[in-house]
Amino acid sequence: METIQWKVDGMTCANCALAINKYLGKQGAQNIRVNPIDGDVSFEIVESSSTNILKEGINDLGYNVVDTKAPAGPQKTRLLSIQTQRLIFCLPFTLVLMLHMLERWIPLHWLMNPWLQLVLCIPVYLVGMSFFGKSAINSIRNRMPNMNVLVALGASAAFFYSLIGTLMGQGEQYLFYETAATIITLVFFGNYLEDASMQSTQRALKALMKSQKVMANMIAFDEHHQEVILPIENTQLKVGDLVLVRSGEQVPIDCKILWGDAHVNESLLTGESIPVHKVAKDNIIGGSIVESGSLKAQVTATGNDTVLAGILNLVKQAQGEKPPIQHLADKISSIFVPLVVGIGLLTFIGNYFYLGNLPDAEKVFTHALMRSIAVLVIACPCAMGLATPAAIAVGMGRAARSGILFRNATSLENFRTITQVVFDKTGTLTTGSFVLADHKAINMEEKEWKSIVYSLERYSNHPIAQCVSAAFKTKDEVRWSSIEEVKGMGMKGTDKDGNTYWAGSYKIAKDKTSEASHNVYLLKNDALIGWIDVQDEVRPEAKEIIAYLKGRGLKTILLSGDRKDKCDHIASLLGMDQVIAEQSPEEKLATIDRLNKATPTAMVGDGINDAPALAKATIGISLSDASQLAIQSAQVVLMNAGLKQLPTALGLGRHTYITIKENLFWAFFYNIIAIPVAAFGLLTPTLGALVMGLSDVVLAINSVRLFFKKVI
Repeated sequence: METIQWKVDGMTCANCALAINKYLGKQGAQNIRVNPIDGDVSFEIVESSSTNILKEGINDLGYNVVDTKAPAGPQKTRLLSIQTQRLIFCLPFTLVLMLHMLERWIPLHWLMNPWLQLVLCIPVYLVGMSFFGKSAINSIRNRMPNMNVLVALGASAAFFYSLIGTLMGQGEQYLFYETAATIITLVFFGNYLEDASMQSTQRALKALMKSQKVMANMIAFDEHHQEVILPIENTQLKVGDLVLVRSGEQVPIDCKILWGDAHVNESLLTGESIPVHKVAKDNIIGGSIVESGSLKAQVTATGNDTVLAGILNLVKQAQGEKPPIQHLADKISSIFVPLVVGIGLLTFIGNYFYLGNLPDAEKVFTHALMRSIAVLVIACPCAMGLATPAAIAVGMGRAARSGILFRNATSLENFRTITQVVFDKTGTLTTGSFVLADHKAINMEEKEWKSIVYSLERYSNHPIAQCVSAAFKTKDEVRWSSIEEVKGMGMKGTDKDGNTYWAGSYKIAKDKTSEASHNVYLLKNDALIGWIDVQDEVRPEAKEIIAYLKGRGLKTILLSGDRKDKCDHIASLLGMDQVIAEQSPEEKLATIDRLNKATPTAMVGDGINDAPALAKATIGISLSDASQLAIQSAQVVLMNAGLKQLPTALGLGRHTYITIKENLFWAFFYNIIAIPVAAFGLLTPTLGALVMGLSDVVLAINSVRLFFKKVI
């Protein structure tokens, strides 16, 4: 097997990716990954000699395999080759064609001139067919009919019906040029919105990479071998360079500590909520924050070799691996389109022979033709094409009003399939702020003990120390004759009686106890006098949300990079079903992949380390205060900080799908009744077009109900 990697231009949505995926699969390719966001396509194939055939096949589908080896330069694009240009071009013609609808109030009868309407419609129709028509023909040729077949058929039926009416001088009642133009223009508008969403995601990922460009303090040496600090962009650093990182600064790039120690917050990258103490020879990750301390370090990785770059690549891979979901209307079209064409043909043949006893042969042909065209007009797939988008538009509108942002319609539909929800811990189920969890005073009154703890910890800037001092704040403060912060150990104070007290990590107590799970230990004259545990503050709504999900029969799983004991505690407190702890970003991705294969899975996360898993999940959900990469990797963002809107998102997903099914039922019912009526000549094309319009109104009314329905 040989792995092939291409760049493909022309993909505007998930359906484009699906078409390429299906084509490559039919040609024998395996492990196909198509990413519509950046155009990356990779697959494995036995015979590399067939790649040229595959390129031609993809090009025939309407896309373009880019030669990545060609020299870079300005890319020329053909006029009207992008969605924005097509929409802007078609919109003025369509609006003018629709003006005659205002004739009741404004004298615009001159717009009903058939030749004027033909002239106005031709540019829109030609542009529409250059895109939809070409795509439809290629999809049929490759036995993969898509929605563009329905669009092309509907627009063409209206156009050619009107054209025939114009050429035969049938009068205004046979003019439906505005229908053809409106179908094309509205679909261009929908494609433009989807294309804009894809481009926005791509820009966000690139912007995140650019945002990681920070100024670094590079250590150099002058002619006297004295250290000189030079400000430099981290992108200019090379492996082996020396950098200085001070307290409060972001680590500019992956490094190895040569001198100093510090408490480093790596929560965005590792999921560990408590700052990690780093000393000489330890590695530190670019993007983490030095909360206290100062370091001199040597650069160990740059560019694509950094941990952050690796995570970004995982996101791209997860996006490419996720199979695009084919819309229901596309599945229907493979049967509906040839069926309608066949019925239209049979209508013409049947009516031609049935009406053959008419004295005027020309009228026989005309009547048969008009009845067959009436079938095509009334079977115009507008209703079927609007069934899903109308419900989706209302569902997403209500979601936005409720503070829920859906990045694509597929996510809204997919909520109905979810059977389990995976939560990150830090920043998702918890706020990321520390609260006191437990403490114990040994051989000392608690009041006196708390006073000693407060008097020591108030002099430290460490986040845990600040949490403890706030919890034990008192006016009965100990007056120290000396107090200092010993790096890597903790706070050391001596009172006026000569007693020495320590408040620090397990390092100061490792000879006094074997329990290494506590956050802070207290010593008096080298004797253990107590310990303190802190934990992330649980979001106030978390327990209620978990209970709601379990009440709906959904399994709840905690997936975190944090320590298992901390995860077990949170899960037990909230009543969650399963805990998977101490997971790296790669392990999180593998876990979500495994869970997805078992059953559709939603994941809620907030950190950079969650981003690959969010992209891989059936539905990735992020919070509004999450990291930028997590927000862009997720398909759903809860804009109101916290988890309160998660039940609403689930309910909207279920009820939107119900509305889609109701809309499709009406579309089918309408076509089943209307097509035979038109075929037997009981419905004129004019009335058929009117009924077709009314069917859209019914769909719209049913979809609007979503604004008011109770969904939870």
